[in-house]
Amino acid sequence: MIEKQHKIRSEEKAVLVGLIQKEQTDEQVQEYLDELAFLAETAGAITVKRFTQKMLHADSKTFVGKGKLEEIKNYIAAKNIDLAIFDDELTGSQISNIEKVIGIKTIDRSDLILDIFARRARTAQAKVQVELAQYQYLLPRLKGMWQHLERQGGGIGTRGPGETEIETDRRIVKDKISLLRKRLGDIDKQSFTQRKERGEFIRVSLVGYTNVGKSTLMNLLSKSDIFAENKLFATLDTTTRKVVFENTPFLLSDTVGFIRKLPHHLIESFKSTLDEVREADILLHVVDISHPQHEEQMGTVNKTLQELKAFEKPILTVFNKMDMYEEKNFDEWLDESVQQDILRELKERWERETENNCVFVSALERKNIDALREFILNKVRELYKIRYPYREVHF
Repeated sequence: MIEKQHKIRSEEKAVLVGLIQKEQTDEQVQEYLDELAFLAETAGAITVKRFTQKMLHADSKTFVGKGKLEEIKNYIAAKNIDLAIFDDELTGSQISNIEKVIGIKTIDRSDLILDIFARRARTAQAKVQVELAQYQYLLPRLKGMWQHLERQGGGIGTRGPGETEIETDRRIVKDKISLLRKRLGDIDKQSFTQRKERGEFIRVSLVGYTNVGKSTLMNLLSKSDIFAENKLFATLDTTTRKVVFENTPFLLSDTVGFIRKLPHHLIESFKSTLDEVREADILLHVVDISHPQHEEQMGTVNKTLQELKAFEKPILTVFNKMDMYEEKNFDEWLDESVQQDILRELKERWERETENNCVFVSALERKNIDALREFILNKVRELYKIRYPYREVHF
């Protein structure tokens, strides 16, 4: 009996649980839980309360301490909560132990992200990628799930069949993973052929943390109509458009957003989608400058690019949502000259740190988009001259 991935029903009431471990501050963990709450909202759940506990290490059986788990249990019973979401990965036995105490469905951050990805998958490739990641997530947790079922059934005669069933389940899951990998491999070959056919064009890829405005920028630059909304992982599939600036053509791609604590098996499953990043000639790293943790988000993206061996490519940092930055940091009483000084210092700092490879824009209000277009055009033309030094490039 293989348990399927939990599907979050719309309007489920949820509590969030996080640990404050060594070298973490209360503020940092609250920021992580802010993001977890946004993930929950994206999946359709309503966050009612957060629980945190200071511990050096997670409890191997119940993740949090027994006292904290009892506190969570009492709150859940009093407020009729449907779902508990933990900010870190749980083992199968931890999930079973927690559910036995608190009496409601329990998932972790990875399971939540997988749920969102399953909802957002539109193409055959994305659906296969998500299903593969779900089975990879499920496989190491089967034992804990079966132990939970054994305790529920209890009595003589349940253990033997349980062990037989779990081995059957493992074989089914492994066979399914093998089948999905083969199917994904066939899709990858088709995608590789398509990418190879457009090899003479310079390729530009938008990368960045999730919900920073990549799709909105893609729509502006390519004059296309790509789905964009204020939700995490609004798009999963890579979208590529041919764009022409002043008679100079290139290919522009929008890719899936990155996020901290992104499950490893999810990165593995989406390898083919991320090939667009690996094979790009120029990366546009889009940053939400208005977000209080934008520097940490930049670090997450840079680390992922390093893992993809794409960090050495030409990177233009696009600081987006300048309108929201000004709205959050300037009030009507702040003198205009002081505002200009703050903006100048901000821009000078990042120009130094990116070696002048940055642009400040507002995609929503279409501010400074011409400067971004000019920057992209100059870099694309420069790369065409390097790639085709002995001929004029005409398309």
